[in-house]
Amino acid sequence: MADEDTKPDTTSTTSTSTSTTADKPVMEKATETATAVKDNVFSMFGGGAKKEAKAEDPDAENDRSGSAKAQAAKASAEGADDGDEKAPEEEADVHFEPVVHLTEKVDTKTNEELEEQTFKMRAKLFKFDRESREWKERGTGDVRLLKHKENSKTRLVMRRDKTLKVCANHYVVPDMKLSPNVGSDRSWVWNAAADVSEGEPEAQTLAIRFANSENANMFKEAFMKAQQENEALFKAE
Repeated sequence: MADEDTKPDTTSTTSTSTSTTADKPVMEKATETATAVKDNVFSMFGGGAKKEAKAEDPDAENDRSGSAKAQAAKASAEGADDGDEKAPEEEADVHFEPVVHLTEKVDTKTNEELEEQTFKMRAKLFKFDRESREWKERGTGDVRLLKHKENSKTRLVMRRDKTLKVCANHYVVPDMKLSPNVGSDRSWVWNAAADVSEGEPEAQTLAIRFANSENANMFKEAFMKAQQENEALFKAE
């Protein structure tokens, strides 16, 4: 009886060992599964094991660079060839016929064709407005004395710059008198009984201003000379 009580229980030990051996693969599988899940979670948020950088081959990079340069050079050459082929088409000479044919040139008469110019000077002309009682500018341009080739009478004509519109047109008659403008040595004032710059003869009080006193005096000399010549012609009629 004593021997039976002290005999070890081999059956229990064997059972425990077998259970431990059987449980080990299960635990390893669970651990591997947990590790895989962990890696997957890390990879979802950018984690996980770092990938080894792939070493680049310098020769391969040079080959790619050279290939790219070669392709670019080829494309450039093809573009130049295309440009040369299209050039003749762009330089084509195109001729267009006019839709409207111009008529013959018409000569514009200014009534100055039979006159010769005896004086010309740039100036600014003013007209006295009787209603407003003030001087108003008529225009800036060349004042001229024109002598008729047939009857030898001289008239004063002035046209505005650019538009060439007449702003003074009258004969230089003996009763006209040039008077110095108040406070100026380069301006003259006179009365014209029949100025036709507006079409119909009209009495005008005119004033003319030059760039300097020398030009003003030259105008006065030419004006008075024309007066004397016209006076002799008017008396002879």
